[in-house]
Amino acid sequence: MELDKDNLPEHIAIILDGNRRWAKDRGLSTKEGHKAGSKNLENIALKCNELGIKYLTVYAFSTENWKRSKDEVSALMFILKAYLDSFSKKADSYNIKLSLSGDISVLSESLQKSINTAIEKTKNNTGLVFNIAFNYGGRQEIVRAVKIIGEKLLLGEIKLDDINENLISDNLYTKGMPDPDLMIRTSKELRTSNFLPWQLTYTEFYFPDVHWPEFDEEQLKLAIYEYQKRNRRFGGRPDETK
Repeated sequence: MELDKDNLPEHIAIILDGNRRWAKDRGLSTKEGHKAGSKNLENIALKCNELGIKYLTVYAFSTENWKRSKDEVSALMFILKAYLDSFSKKADSYNIKLSLSGDISVLSESLQKSINTAIEKTKNNTGLVFNIAFNYGGRQEIVRAVKIIGEKLLLGEIKLDDINENLISDNLYTKGMPDPDLMIRTSKELRTSNFLPWQLTYTEFYFPDVHWPEFDEEQLKLAIYEYQKRNRRFGGRPDETK
């Protein structure tokens, strides 16, 4: 299939769903499923960069995921640290800039160091902005923004009439990024699960029936191709001439 290079989504968001089911289908452990998902994440990030996508936000670990078993949570933390340590060494050749959305203050010191090192090493890169939502919750993000704005209001730094959509957006983790044009959730789960509730207002949704480790370059192209067939009106009336 041929993609329209002039109509690529500027920002793609992905909920990485199905690692455990992919592993179970193959008689593998949950940890092996997450490892496969991590490897695939690198492949998809590189492909997005190659295609000219400017922003990629992935939902890697939610604030609700702490409810999973201790072994699974520990495995996810280990995999993220190994991924970031490896990624930061390759960043210059990829020209990818790493960003992170979420509360990292509760993570281990070693993981926080890996995150901050990767962000620092890649801050001047000019390719894809690769934003990992980790220990992220959409409602928590909005509450955080409201608290920041409220504090500014109490200190007299802003007035009540200064509070608008732009001010709220500027106090979210995704400050400076455009809202996603396309949101993909693998495993054909039809929910957003507390992922970017503010930012996804006019985003196009796509739900492929494959688990995340199976979502390869062709699946990515298919998602973009489907996006390019849609008529985005942002609340406006359809073009009645068509």
